[in-house]
Amino acid sequence: MRKVVLGLLAVTVALPVLSLSAAAKPRDDYNRYYDNDGNYSGPTWRGNDGRMYCRKRDGTTGLVVGAVAGALVGRAIDGGRNRTAGTIVGGAAGALIGREVERSSNRCQ
Repeated sequence: MRKVVLGLLAVTVALPVLSLSAAAKPRDDYNRYYDNDGNYSGPTWRGNDGRMYCRKRDGTTGLVVGAVAGALVGRAIDGGRNRTAGTIVGGAAGALIGREVERSSNRCQ
């Protein structure tokens, strides 16, 4: 019985706090794309020349994941005593491939 009462008390105390925090800052388009300093960080914007621009990924994640995967594959393929060359070549090739795959599949974020 004690656990039930404590549970109900916790829910009773938490509900007003949750409703106040949700009502304090509504999520509209302005709050989603502008930070507290008023800087815009949305997916698209119009430049000073009137053209529309799109925020795209730079390929860093693909570069890192590709480098790790390529290094592992290169190490496995070069099964000799000194696997350094296979690891380096595989890592470099994987990094280039991973970066290009991520950059080519970009859409506006």
